[in-house]
Amino acid sequence: MARAPQIDIMRSPLGRARGLGSARAGALHWWVQRLTSLALVPLTLWFLCATVRLLGATRDDVVSWMAGPLPIVLMIALVIATFHHLQAGLQVVIEDYVDQGWPRIGSILLVKALCVLLALACIVSALRLGL
Repeated sequence: MARAPQIDIMRSPLGRARGLGSARAGALHWWVQRLTSLALVPLTLWFLCATVRLLGATRDDVVSWMAGPLPIVLMIALVIATFHHLQAGLQVVIEDYVDQGWPRIGSILLVKALCVLLALACIVSALRLGL
């Protein structure tokens, strides 16, 4: 519903912005990105150290290492945090740069579906290697 221009001139900037959506809508997204990035720091450092330690190892050595409870849990946590962080970041980019409508919704759904499928593929691969 459009307001008459005379009335809109009399409104403050805050009053004009109130109809444009909630300022709290992005708070959860912001926190998710911060928490996943915080989780990714130690997980990535662990992964890099493990990768360096396993350089030159045979496949059997890697399989026996991955069969332990800690490496498989940390690997799955790394995959989940990575793809969740990726999906949240790409969603923000899409929301910022793709106009309203089906292209925006379709892009967000496509990114979410691809991240879920890739994360599942990584988890299945890690479980097959570790079990």
